[in-house]
Amino acid sequence: MTFNDNARVGGNKATRRGPGVAIAGGGIAGLGGLVILLFSLFTGGDLSGLLGGGIPQTGGAGESSEITNCETGADANERDDCRLAAASLAIDQYWAGNVQDYRAPELVIVDGSTQTQCGTASNQTGPFYCPPEETVYVDPTFFGLLRQQFGASAGPLAQIYVLAHEYGHHIQNIAGIMQRYPNNGTGPDSNGVRTELQADCFAGAWVGSMTQQVDENGVPFLQAPTEIEIRDALDAAQTVGDDHIQQAAGQGVNPETWTHGSSEQRQRWFLTGYERGYQACDTFEPSGGSL
Repeated sequence: MTFNDNARVGGNKATRRGPGVAIAGGGIAGLGGLVILLFSLFTGGDLSGLLGGGIPQTGGAGESSEITNCETGADANERDDCRLAAASLAIDQYWAGNVQDYRAPELVIVDGSTQTQCGTASNQTGPFYCPPEETVYVDPTFFGLLRQQFGASAGPLAQIYVLAHEYGHHIQNIAGIMQRYPNNGTGPDSNGVRTELQADCFAGAWVGSMTQQVDENGVPFLQAPTEIEIRDALDAAQTVGDDHIQQAAGQGVNPETWTHGSSEQRQRWFLTGYERGYQACDTFEPSGGSL
């Protein structure tokens, strides 16, 4: 995935935030919850408080600052934080053209860690969407962990697939999908799995049309993804499948504990969105009758 060097990306509204005072958690959605579970398996720690429940409370976040030296596509091609900030412009533009009364979420680039209404955001919790704040949190060093610890390549397109997945949760939130299909436990047919697979599909839908979003001068933000880059995104989807994570943790594969879906499902639903658009992303009543 490559930005056009002369694309203007300085209008992004992403902010950077560092540590603050701890606050109680709400629920989180996205890759973050999955990584928390994996971290818990490896360490034996009880981090379930970050996976849902609790009463959102305000206060405690660190101070925010602008993402600096992030003005062009060339800047985005060089730095992970600028790449994420720049991609948010294209993702927002896509959804604004497809969702009536769309409102953009906030995007916070995490510097080390920061506190949220949904718990701590850091590279150990991974990227996540916090519904009560309507905010996406990403620590770019998370992608290094995927490469080092879990064997993913985590290249540029994989990174913005992860970002687009979290924006997919924002769509589910503002469209009322989360409210219609609340958490009903774990398992291969649970609402949680269906929610995550739909977010994968929404991410694929954006990737499939990402060359159509343009800057203020009409320059496309992004070039078309190559076959190698699509495989990189699919590699990221495979890495964060529930069955892959259970195997990496030395556990037997147990679908009844799944919260995000198998590697095969995550790859397949990404490709469904990529090839057929967001209209094909009904994981709650899929046309084939099953996930």
